[in-house]
Amino acid sequence: MAKEAVQAGASIVNDISAGSIDDELIDTVASLNAPYVLMHMQGTPQTMQNHPHYEDVCREVLDFFIQQTAILKNKGIKDIIIDPGFGFGKTTAHNFTLLKNLHLFKMLDLPILLGISRKGFIYRTLDTDAEQALNGTTVLNTLGLINGADILRVHDVKQAMEAIKLVTAYSNI
Repeated sequence: MAKEAVQAGASIVNDISAGSIDDELIDTVASLNAPYVLMHMQGTPQTMQNHPHYEDVCREVLDFFIQQTAILKNKGIKDIIIDPGFGFGKTTAHNFTLLKNLHLFKMLDLPILLGISRKGFIYRTLDTDAEQALNGTTVLNTLGLINGADILRVHDVKQAMEAIKLVTAYSNI
Protein backbone atom coordinates (compact mmCIF):
# COMPACT_ATOMS: atom_id res chain seq x y z
CA MET A 1 0.00 0.00 0.00
CA ALA A 2 2.93 2.39 0.66
CA LYS A 3 4.10 2.01 -2.92
CA GLU A 4 0.67 2.88 -4.30
CA ALA A 5 0.35 5.83 -1.93
CA VAL A 6 3.71 7.31 -2.97
CA GLN A 7 2.95 6.71 -6.64
CA ALA A 8 -0.37 8.53 -6.12
CA GLY A 9 1.43 11.55 -4.68
CA ALA A 10 2.13 10.87 -1.01
CA SER A 11 5.48 12.32 -0.05
CA ILE A 12 6.17 10.39 3.14
CA VAL A 13 5.57 6.95 4.64
CA ASN A 14 4.34 7.06 8.25
CA ASP A 15 4.63 3.58 9.77
CA ILE A 16 3.32 2.97 13.28
CA SER A 17 4.69 -0.58 13.26
CA ALA A 18 8.37 0.03 12.44
CA GLY A 19 8.03 -2.55 9.67
CA SER A 20 6.71 -5.26 11.97
CA ILE A 21 3.26 -5.61 10.37
CA ASP A 22 4.40 -5.76 6.73
CA ASP A 23 7.62 -7.69 6.09
CA GLU A 24 8.10 -5.97 2.72
CA LEU A 25 7.51 -2.39 3.83
CA ILE A 26 11.11 -1.44 4.64
CA ASP A 27 12.42 -2.72 1.30
CA THR A 28 9.54 -0.95 -0.47
CA VAL A 29 10.29 2.36 1.25
CA ALA A 30 13.98 2.00 0.39
CA SER A 31 13.13 1.41 -3.28
CA LEU A 32 10.83 4.45 -3.32
CA ASN A 33 13.46 6.73 -1.81
CA ALA A 34 10.67 8.24 0.32
CA PRO A 35 11.07 9.79 3.76
CA TYR A 36 10.11 7.31 6.48
CA VAL A 37 8.58 7.98 9.89
CA LEU A 38 9.82 5.37 12.34
CA MET A 39 7.49 5.22 15.32
CA HIS A 40 7.98 3.38 18.59
CA MET A 41 5.13 1.23 19.84
CA GLN A 42 5.19 -1.31 22.65
CA GLY A 43 3.13 -4.30 21.53
CA THR A 44 0.63 -4.22 18.69
CA PRO A 45 -2.35 -1.91 18.09
CA GLN A 46 -4.52 -4.59 19.70
CA THR A 47 -2.32 -5.05 22.82
CA MET A 48 -0.35 -1.82 23.22
CA GLN A 49 -2.41 -0.42 26.09
CA ASN A 50 -2.58 -3.69 28.04
CA HIS A 51 -0.37 -2.70 30.98
CA PRO A 52 2.52 -0.90 29.22
CA HIS A 53 5.71 -1.30 31.26
CA TYR A 54 9.22 0.12 30.96
CA GLU A 55 12.14 0.09 33.36
CA ASP A 56 13.26 3.40 31.79
CA VAL A 57 10.97 4.59 29.00
CA CYS A 58 13.43 7.12 27.55
CA ARG A 59 16.34 4.67 27.46
CA GLU A 60 14.23 1.87 25.99
CA VAL A 61 12.72 4.08 23.27
CA LEU A 62 16.15 5.54 22.50
CA ASP A 63 17.67 2.02 22.27
CA PHE A 64 14.85 1.03 19.91
CA PHE A 65 15.62 4.00 17.65
CA ILE A 66 19.35 3.27 17.66
CA GLN A 67 18.75 -0.34 16.61
CA GLN A 68 16.01 0.36 14.07
CA THR A 69 17.71 3.32 12.38
CA ALA A 70 20.81 1.20 11.85
CA ILE A 71 18.64 -1.41 10.10
CA LEU A 72 16.90 1.24 8.01
CA LYS A 73 20.17 2.86 6.96
CA ASN A 74 21.59 -0.56 6.01
CA LYS A 75 18.52 -1.08 3.80
CA GLY A 76 19.20 2.25 2.07
CA ILE A 77 16.64 4.50 3.74
CA LYS A 78 18.32 7.88 4.08
CA ASP A 79 15.53 10.21 5.18
CA ILE A 80 14.36 8.97 8.61
CA ILE A 81 12.09 10.83 11.02
CA ILE A 82 11.63 9.44 14.51
CA ASP A 83 8.35 9.45 16.43
CA PRO A 84 8.41 8.35 20.10
CA GLY A 85 4.86 7.06 19.69
CA PHE A 86 2.97 9.02 22.31
CA GLY A 87 -0.03 6.95 23.36
CA PHE A 88 1.19 3.79 21.63
CA GLY A 89 1.96 1.40 24.46
CA LYS A 90 2.59 4.11 27.01
CA THR A 91 0.90 5.33 30.16
CA THR A 92 0.21 8.98 30.90
CA ALA A 93 3.38 9.07 33.02
CA HIS A 94 5.43 7.52 30.17
CA ASN A 95 4.09 10.15 27.75
CA PHE A 96 4.95 13.05 30.05
CA THR A 97 8.40 11.58 30.75
CA LEU A 98 9.12 11.29 27.02
CA LEU A 99 7.88 14.83 26.37
CA LYS A 100 10.00 16.26 29.19
CA ASN A 101 13.09 14.41 27.92
CA LEU A 102 12.54 14.79 24.18
CA HIS A 103 15.89 16.56 23.91
CA LEU A 104 17.65 13.22 24.59
CA PHE A 105 16.58 12.00 21.15
CA LYS A 106 18.48 14.86 19.48
CA MET A 107 21.64 12.74 19.87
CA LEU A 108 20.36 10.65 16.95
CA ASP A 109 20.66 13.69 14.68
CA LEU A 110 17.29 12.91 13.10
CA PRO A 111 14.12 15.01 12.95
CA ILE A 112 11.71 14.30 15.81
CA LEU A 113 8.00 14.12 15.08
CA LEU A 114 5.61 14.94 17.90
CA GLY A 115 2.15 13.44 17.45
CA ILE A 116 0.16 14.30 20.56
CA SER A 117 -2.83 16.16 19.14
CA ARG A 118 -5.88 15.62 21.37
CA LYS A 119 -4.44 12.35 22.73
CA GLY A 120 -5.93 10.54 25.68
CA PHE A 121 -3.15 11.46 28.09
CA ILE A 122 -3.99 15.12 27.51
CA TYR A 123 -7.73 14.97 27.94
CA ARG A 124 -7.59 12.46 30.81
CA THR A 125 -5.14 14.72 32.67
CA LEU A 126 -7.51 17.65 32.11
CA ASP A 127 -10.54 15.53 33.02
CA THR A 128 -12.27 16.36 29.74
CA ASP A 129 -12.62 14.76 26.30
CA ALA A 130 -10.81 14.94 22.98
CA GLU A 131 -13.20 17.60 21.71
CA GLN A 132 -12.15 19.92 24.56
CA ALA A 133 -8.40 19.14 24.46
CA LEU A 134 -7.23 21.84 22.04
CA ASN A 135 -5.73 24.13 24.67
CA GLY A 136 -3.93 21.24 26.36
CA THR A 137 -2.64 20.07 22.98
CA THR A 138 -1.31 23.55 22.19
CA VAL A 139 0.42 23.81 25.57
CA LEU A 140 2.10 20.43 25.14
CA ASN A 141 3.00 21.09 21.49
CA THR A 142 4.74 24.25 22.71
CA LEU A 143 6.64 22.30 25.37
CA GLY A 144 7.52 19.69 22.76
CA LEU A 145 8.94 22.32 20.42
CA ILE A 146 10.98 23.84 23.25
CA ASN A 147 12.22 20.35 24.20
CA GLY A 148 13.37 19.45 20.68
CA ALA A 149 10.45 18.46 18.42
CA ASP A 150 11.03 19.37 14.78
CA ILE A 151 7.68 18.34 13.30
CA LEU A 152 4.17 18.51 14.75
CA ARG A 153 1.49 16.09 13.53
CA VAL A 154 -1.75 17.87 14.41
CA HIS A 155 -5.48 18.11 13.96
CA ASP A 156 -5.58 21.86 14.54
CA VAL A 157 -3.21 23.45 12.04
CA LYS A 158 -3.82 27.13 12.83
CA GLN A 159 -3.10 26.71 16.54
CA ALA A 160 -0.03 24.56 15.86
CA MET A 161 1.33 27.17 13.44
CA GLU A 162 0.83 29.86 16.08
CA ALA A 163 2.74 27.75 18.61
CA ILE A 164 5.57 27.25 16.09
CA LYS A 165 5.69 30.97 15.30
CA LEU A 166 5.81 31.95 18.97
CA VAL A 167 8.42 29.33 19.93
CA THR A 168 10.56 30.39 16.97
CA ALA A 169 10.36 34.06 18.01
CA TYR A 170 11.14 33.10 21.62
CA SER A 171 14.09 30.92 20.57
CA ASN A 172 15.59 33.56 18.29
CA ILE A 173 15.96 36.17 21.06
